[in-house]
Amino acid sequence: MNRIDRLMAIVTVLQSKKFVTAEHIAGKYSISVRTVYRDIKALTEIGVPVSFENGRGYFVVQGYFLPPVSFTTEEANALILMSAVAQRFSDTSIKRHYESALNKVTAVMRGSEKDKVEQLQEQIKMVVPTCGMGGHNDFEYLSTLQTAISGRTILEIHYKNNTEEVSKRDIEAIGLIFYAYNWHLVAWCHIRNDYRDFRVSRILKMRNTNDPFKKTNHIDINDYLKALPVNY
Repeated sequence: MNRIDRLMAIVTVLQSKKFVTAEHIAGKYSISVRTVYRDIKALTEIGVPVSFENGRGYFVVQGYFLPPVSFTTEEANALILMSAVAQRFSDTSIKRHYESALNKVTAVMRGSEKDKVEQLQEQIKMVVPTCGMGGHNDFEYLSTLQTAISGRTILEIHYKNNTEEVSKRDIEAIGLIFYAYNWHLVAWCHIRNDYRDFRVSRILKMRNTNDPFKKTNHIDINDYLKALPVNY
């Protein structure tokens, strides 16, 4: 990777995270920390508003946006491959957003490369066994769940359990886990005063109240994951 490409890549990394350390950038691009310092200096000299916060790292000042970037064929091909996974294992909301994002990627590609990507899209299929599948992902909740998890806002749901009983609950969602061919929502349930595993396909209705979490010390999703009594 030449220096110009690396500088553009560093800006993309800075815009993708709230803070990025020099060590992270150095490891990602196999350069020294001293070279990172020089690259950051070069970016500020050409007008990219990169700032630094002690103990956290570099960041791009809010409000700065790069012009549309180009994608390599290999990068677009990787997204095409993952679109097959998205089509099979996500819900309708994610499929819609993924398709929109993919359209934006192909929109900035050259005509000849765009033709290759479209052809490849027709030649990649995914076949998975139906045995053990828990139902079709024809719901539209994953995007709302992602928003609630990142925004730490309370959700109101109507949920049907495995005995067909329906209950209305206020929950604080802390993470999504895909196992046993189903999406599962891990959340603190205000009724049970404990964490519960909700299968997303059993949610009948959902509303984001936009009210902030009441509980402040939630378990880390990785610790919850370790305690799951299933073999992935």
